[in-house]
Amino acid sequence: MTNVRNITSVQVSRRSLLGGAICASGAATMLVAAGTQPAQAAKISQSVVKYQDSPKGEQKCSNCKLFTAPNACQTVDGTVSPDGWCMIYQKA
Repeated sequence: MTNVRNITSVQVSRRSLLGGAICASGAATMLVAAGTQPAQAAKISQSVVKYQDSPKGEQKCSNCKLFTAPNACQTVDGTVSPDGWCMIYQKA
């Protein structure tokens, strides 16, 4: 049988308790901030994807999966023409 009188208690100082509480609240704040702001990927510049204001045959921004009417793209930075084209074109 275990002798209950020989069990020692752990003493917690106010300083260590306060430090733990500060760390926990900081972590909670970071998690809340991360959850409320959607992650946004950086857009690619028009020069990198060789964007042009004219279509390439039947391929043009207005029939691309990435096009957002009236003149934007989900991937390419800046204003794009519905009749434009770039090398990441994806048929809708």
